[in-house]
Amino acid sequence: MLPTPRADLKPNTLEYENIPLVAPQGFREYDARWLFEKEINLLGVQALGLGLGTLIHELGVKPEIAVGHDFRSYSASIKQALMTGLMAAGVQVHDIGLALSPVAYFSQFALDVPCVAMVTASHNENGWTGVKMGANRPLTFGPDEMTRLKAIVLGGEGKTRSGGGYTYVDDMRARYIADLTDRPAISRKLKVVAACGNGTAGAFMPEVLAKVGAEVVPLDCELDFTFPRYNPNPEDMEMLHALRDAVLEHKADVGLAFDGDGDRCGVVDNTGEEIFADKVGVMLARDLARQHPNAKFVVDVKSTGLFLTDPVLQELGATTDYWKTGHSYIKRRSHELGALVGFEKSGHYFFNNPIGRGYDDGCVAALAVLDMLDRAPDKTMADLKDDLPKTWGSPTMSPHCPDDKKYGVVDNVVAHYTAMRDKGETIMGQAIRDLVTVNGVRLTLDDGTWGLIRASSNKPGLVVVVESPVSEDNMRAMFAELDATLSTYPDVGDYDQKL
Repeated sequence: MLPTPRADLKPNTLEYENIPLVAPQGFREYDARWLFEKEINLLGVQALGLGLGTLIHELGVKPEIAVGHDFRSYSASIKQALMTGLMAAGVQVHDIGLALSPVAYFSQFALDVPCVAMVTASHNENGWTGVKMGANRPLTFGPDEMTRLKAIVLGGEGKTRSGGGYTYVDDMRARYIADLTDRPAISRKLKVVAACGNGTAGAFMPEVLAKVGAEVVPLDCELDFTFPRYNPNPEDMEMLHALRDAVLEHKADVGLAFDGDGDRCGVVDNTGEEIFADKVGVMLARDLARQHPNAKFVVDVKSTGLFLTDPVLQELGATTDYWKTGHSYIKRRSHELGALVGFEKSGHYFFNNPIGRGYDDGCVAALAVLDMLDRAPDKTMADLKDDLPKTWGSPTMSPHCPDDKKYGVVDNVVAHYTAMRDKGETIMGQAIRDLVTVNGVRLTLDDGTWGLIRASSNKPGLVVVVESPVSEDNMRAMFAELDATLSTYPDVGDYDQKL
């Protein structure tokens, strides 16, 4: 048995080499993320694997798991420690090697195993590590499973068992690419810039796009775990601006940006304009609703209001359910409601049958964009975007807030705006028409302008998004209102990006 994990260990000490370091705040709502060596050490990762294996046995599923890792300098060693713990817990491990998160999810189906563990910090900066986990494909863990896993690991409840084993799978990349490209090629000639930010997606996305008939211009597709140009995050304007420049330089039809573990996709149109992922979701919903009348969609609370108000979606009988932000939440909600697709503003898209298997896959999303363009041969990406009713929206903005403070701040903000609504107070001279508190607070004014404040699920920070169907001025005024409210809390710090 491993010693019970502690959170107060310091590197370069005897204790650090003999006791698991696991900081409690690394257990997030639906996955786990830590600063490697500062908040978790390799023995801590081993304890995590032992705890995950113990939980798998508790859940009563077959103790067999697919495990992959992303392209960071330390991810392979973290995966080895995780697998050591899993095998000690009596779990049969299928090591799929370097992978994207969707490749790990795909491997559950390809290998017919119920469980998955993907070592990745996704788009978080270098220094971060984490694990995305699941035991019921295509779903990943939610708060219930993460709460129990935290208790097992931090309480030293991980149990060793016999029956563990190891198999290396050397062809999962090829099987994944073959699965995606076993389909008709696009008939329209399309030049596509594929931006991968030197992350793991560079080993997958350009080949997939080329095999379905696109002319691919690779941008930062060489694997380099230092991320020399920018962090691979398709919500980051630095990445989108680099993609914009490449689209204009090469006169491409569309630019596609992929995050570090390949489960998200961002889009730049043929004029070089960044289209936020929720607007791309509306465009895809229109296209797919024409193929599947009366389709049902799920979107997160950060997303544009057009999913409810767009006249084309209304005419096609499409319905939309707004739900909690987070890949695990939207994936599970889409599965439960039988939605055709779940969309997140972050670029996570969850395509269910007959398009996908229900998990988030940036490459499946990219192919859906190409298919949409293929079905509209007389329209450019900019034309399809301009066909949408005009709204002015912000990128996702994240002011820093410590993990142990952020939920309290959000609770207070929710109470503040709830009281304003109940008292009939106004914002920008307008009443609060609607208040959604399923995930933070999303307040909508009489003219449809709305703003959102919620706690980030995967890093120490808050999330702020605003949109107006009326004007850019109203959108900026809503941000000023939310920013002024947040400025009253000393625990709220600088933004990663602002309007």
